[in-house]
Amino acid sequence: MRNGCRFAFVLMALCALLIITGCAKKAVEQAKEITPPQTGVTTEQPGSMQMETPKTGGESVAQPQTQGETRKTTLEQQMASFEENDISFDFDRFDLTPEARKTLADKARFLNTHPKMKIRIEGYSDERGTQEYNLALGERRAKAALDYLVFLGIGPDRIATISYGEEKPLDPGHNETAWAKNRRAHFDIL
Repeated sequence: MRNGCRFAFVLMALCALLIITGCAKKAVEQAKEITPPQTGVTTEQPGSMQMETPKTGGESVAQPQTQGETRKTTLEQQMASFEENDISFDFDRFDLTPEARKTLADKARFLNTHPKMKIRIEGYSDERGTQEYNLALGERRAKAALDYLVFLGIGPDRIATISYGEEKPLDPGHNETAWAKNRRAHFDIL
């Protein structure tokens, strides 16, 4: 009976020791996580908050921002950049220039990193020519951009096209500078 009591006592002592050392280690780890960042140091841990240190000279101090908000802002900026970069075409042409191919390659990289995104390509022309001809030319321009994106690996089911022809000009002027701006394909994220 005495051996049974000694065994039970030793077993309880070992359990207590494990609990105490395990809790102490966890408390030390939690204390490390709570330690505030030093001045001038930005910490980036999953789920943590990013903070900028105060600046001198009357500059404003940035508010804390979670990583989810930072990613959202970055995605919003990327989407805005995607939509702002149109491709241009030469007069009465719908073939892609080297600059247009580079822009489309950038757009394809963005779309490959966001496989659920769908887009619409809007084709435009300048005001010269008949309305029917300009609508057809705008459609050919949008289709040329679509075909190149498909060539770069973007699924055609993710891309819609529409032609506005000479309607909705980017620049309402009636000169070569305005016309050059209006001969374009524009990209919208749906």
